[in-house]
Amino acid sequence: MVIVFILTFGVIFFFWLEYFLHIKHLNSIKIRVHVNGTRGKSSVTRLIAAALRANGIKTFAKTTGTLPRMILDDEKEYPIYRPSKANIIEQVRIVTFAASNNAEALVIECMALQPRLQSLAELKLVKATHGVITNARPDHLDVMGPDEKDVALALLATTPKQGKLFTAERDYRETFKMACDDRKTTLNIVEESELNDISDKELEGFSYVEHRENIALALKICKDIGLPRDISLEGMMNVKPDPGAMTEHKVNFFGRDIVFVNGFAANDPESTERIWNMAVTKHSNYSKKIMIVNCRSDRPDRTRQLAEVVTQWSPADNYVLVGSGTYIFVKIAVKLGVDPRIIVNGEDMSTEKIVEEILGLIKKSAMVMGIANIAGPGLELTAYFKNRAIPEED
Repeated sequence: MVIVFILTFGVIFFFWLEYFLHIKHLNSIKIRVHVNGTRGKSSVTRLIAAALRANGIKTFAKTTGTLPRMILDDEKEYPIYRPSKANIIEQVRIVTFAASNNAEALVIECMALQPRLQSLAELKLVKATHGVITNARPDHLDVMGPDEKDVALALLATTPKQGKLFTAERDYRETFKMACDDRKTTLNIVEESELNDISDKELEGFSYVEHRENIALALKICKDIGLPRDISLEGMMNVKPDPGAMTEHKVNFFGRDIVFVNGFAANDPESTERIWNMAVTKHSNYSKKIMIVNCRSDRPDRTRQLAEVVTQWSPADNYVLVGSGTYIFVKIAVKLGVDPRIIVNGEDMSTEKIVEEILGLIKKSAMVMGIANIAGPGLELTAYFKNRAIPEED
């Protein structure tokens, strides 16, 4: 019994000491920004960190999006090593690293999905001075659902205590206000006028397709910290985009003009429809529209959602399915009216074979856009087209 008591006490003391050191590390970092939301988390994390650096603040950042990255104060990036599956305790290691390198600011993307873990991540691991929820859209409904408002409630678990919460989500004002009141936190919502303040010329200053909401959200946080808009925005324009950021690459395959749009990272229906319509309008001069849908067998709800709504969008001339679990999309889309003859099932095909199938659909020109998931075939197809892009257009 004595040995058991000593061992138990030792374990408790060890964890108490570790948490004490973690809090000490957190308190040494003056600005802590915790970024959550359905879409745009990685992009907003990078934008905020770039703006802080541009203003001379020693800033470290961590993204958990397409490829988990630790971004140092000199903008160098390193992959996050994970010996097994992703675990929110990883954030402790990130805080320790930033603090040991005398960070003045840490911008960290939330990596939890389950509401209780989101709450734990904020209240125990990050304790943000500035909380961020980019938006609340219907995604991961199996974990945060069943409907969109439940997603908003789940994301609000990362509302900081007695701090500030920033969001570009305007559909659930009362829900956000309720959460902020509960934790005695100030709510700051990006309004329409702030979106309009970002000009088309400023948007064109980015090397990739960035959304007004993301830029306005990052600028609002910078303003709260007391940073000038011009320097902050210049820093954002020079940011290295996340691998999942929406990019375009023009290629020419044997006389066929193709613009490839990487929209793989937008995987909820609302975001995907928005960027699909944007791409269709922008590239209306291309004779064909081809949608690549990257399915995942472990995300059947996402595949089902997209299959149900694509019939309501501006139609594609062909749907090319890649990844796994593609039969779900085929079954639902055909049932809802998509002609099975315009569907190409590329499950288990190599990247080269998928491209061959796409080229076989094109006579003169085409806008080819990938959606649904960036992992696996999404990254491979994006790299394929990027590496073959016309230099002057890339």
